[in-house]
Amino acid sequence: MDHSSRALSGAGALFFDEAGRVLLVEPTYKPYWEIPGGAVEHGETPREACRREIEEELGLTREPGRLLVADWAPRDGEDRVLFVFEGGLLTADDPIRLPPEELRSYEFVTPEQARERLIPRLARRVTEALRARESGETRYLEHGVQA
Repeated sequence: MDHSSRALSGAGALFFDEAGRVLLVEPTYKPYWEIPGGAVEHGETPREACRREIEEELGLTREPGRLLVADWAPRDGEDRVLFVFEGGLLTADDPIRLPPEELRSYEFVTPEQARERLIPRLARRVTEALRARESGETRYLEHGVQA
């Protein structure tokens, strides 16, 4: 019996504007919106991946804040563990520079608008991350639902 785990990992961050709206990005290679983030590369921690992805996708050098959620979310026959960190506040002093080959646009939206714009599994994860941010806790999820 093979007991090895080959889970793919991803890390993203929730950023907010001064009105408390959530930052979403529109990829050029997918038909739906996302939060900033991406795959954890070999030898990289989830926090390091999140920091790198923030720099690559938004052009910002930012240290991710605390972990909001860890989500066990297998998909397409592959095990996946996805992490969402606190990104913090973005103001006019934080100029976002998107890589045009990867991201078409970005927008700050209300949590309700985010739930409508995100695919269901990511909407559940973001909803739980927002709850964790409010409560000051970190949540363990399975398929975006607190286990």
